Amino acid sequence: MTQTTDKLSKDQLLSLYRTMAVIRRTEEQLARAHQAGLIHGACHTYVGEEAVATGVCANLRTDDAVFSTHRGHGHALAKGVSPAALMAELFGRATGVSRGRGGSMHLFAPEVGMMGTSGIVGPCILQAAGAGYSFKLLNTDRVGVAFFGDGASNNGAFHEGLNMASIWKLPVLFICENNLYATEISINQSAGNPNVAERAVAYNIPGVQVDGNDVLKVYEAAREATLRARSGAGPTLIECRTYRTRAHAEGMRDAGYRSAEEVDAWKARDPLKLLAAQLPAADVAAIEAEVKAQVDAAYDFARNSPYPDPATATTHVFAD
Repeated sequence: MTQTTDKLSKDQLLSLYRTMAVIRRTEEQLARAHQAGLIHGACHTYVGEEAVATGVCANLRTDDAVFSTHRGHGHALAKGVSPAALMAELFGRATGVSRGRGGSMHLFAPEVGMMGTSGIVGPCILQAAGAGYSFKLLNTDRVGVAFFGDGASNNGAFHEGLNMASIWKLPVLFICENNLYATEISINQSAGNPNVAERAVAYNIPGVQVDGNDVLKVYEAAREATLRARSGAGPTLIECRTYRTRAHAEGMRDAGYRSAEEVDAWKARDPLKLLAAQLPAADVAAIEAEVKAQVDAAYDFARNSPYPDPATATTHVFAD
């Protein structure tokens, strides 16, 4: 057992596994729904990256603010959005988390601190810095969290957000989910230094690179960063090396830019399997059965939910 495993109780470990299982099984159902034509528009799944959202969000409170990306289903679920509300949103139903108006890339649930996902690359970095600035002005110990991919680390917002957070010692976690590809472009082709964590030295903040498929290592790195942020010591950049095992988005090609051997090698390091190997098999089976029932019920709920009333098309567009 690892040092982190020794620090966590059995219930905490099972909770981490349950969150990853909810994300995985929900995403698998959404992939099937997309193939069946139930999802109109993009659907970027989080399959293979579950340990990152799970390990980070396990250290957060409801009032902490998370800002996410186009691949945001896992962040939303880990932060407290239900599979039913997520599925209904992707199906365009009125019971969705954004009332059927946002779809896969625009999930918004402020009641659980999920402050939005976006198809634009990079703004979440600045939004999290802004949230951290607000929390500092309000003299609270809340934190802002930005989840972003390796592609966003080459965006100007990365420099601006980290620099501002460093100067003002803002309570922010910058979580780079480095899955090695920005759509289909390898980070080795797009970055002079593909080790994103090493860039932290330029801003005089801690930079940590962890195995993003090991939820325990992600949890520990996020725990230290969260404690640092809440204590007023400032931001941390955490680079989680991980991998999406499905296409960039459902319906897109999954070969031609990466090899089958590479995909298989990462599948062998599946984050759920890595943690399950450290847990009682009976407990894992019980969680899987529980999650399957939850996801099946969520699918039925979403399928049977109504579409938004056309009369409300301009609601939330103009101020009263």
